[in-house]
Amino acid sequence: HRRAAHGVCHPVCLVNINRVDFLALSGHKMFGPTGIGVLYGKRELLNSMPPYQGGGDMVDRVNFEKTTFAPIPQKFEAGTPLISSVIGLGAAVDFIESLGRKGIRAYVDELGNYARKKLTEISEVKLLPSESSVVSFTTARSPLDAATLLGETGFAVRAGHHCCQPLHQKLGISSSLRVSVAPYTTKADIDKFVAALKDVLKQLRNNAGDA
Repeated sequence: HRRAAHGVCHPVCLVNINRVDFLALSGHKMFGPTGIGVLYGKRELLNSMPPYQGGGDMVDRVNFEKTTFAPIPQKFEAGTPLISSVIGLGAAVDFIESLGRKGIRAYVDELGNYARKKLTEISEVKLLPSESSVVSFTTARSPLDAATLLGETGFAVRAGHHCCQPLHQKLGISSSLRVSVAPYTTKADIDKFVAALKDVLKQLRNNAGDA
């Protein structure tokens, strides 16, 4: 379920063994490395499934008549694992557990609301429906141009349709900007971001020859 990747850092019940067959979590949504995650599956289903690739440590016995496989999870972990990424993912889990998911949610909710309040200081900004740590908005300027210039100042924001084109069509826009906060974000970071956005919008106005 897609929402599990986003919800892993928040105080929600991720696994109900009576209702969930499989559930995937993404490492980079947990402040960890990219290219790694967690797959939860019911034991009986995993035991009934054949491996999807072959390699070291996933076999039990191999001969000309028959091949048997190692028990789960080794059956699905062929070859050398992503050792460094696994260590990084473990550190990310420790980081989340040290803060507590309820604490994370409360903190990012507060920061998200603070960011929305600060953005209303810019007359050119129009806030879009969003909640918690995600803040979406538009300006009179190209989202891609704004995102590119913000990136040059050290602020990484998303620009585009964010996998929600029907919502953009409903709102009558083609794209938008999205900024996110996290447990390591501070109000000072948000203040610096808003100041950088003001400078970027001024630069884009000047480039367009607007007053």
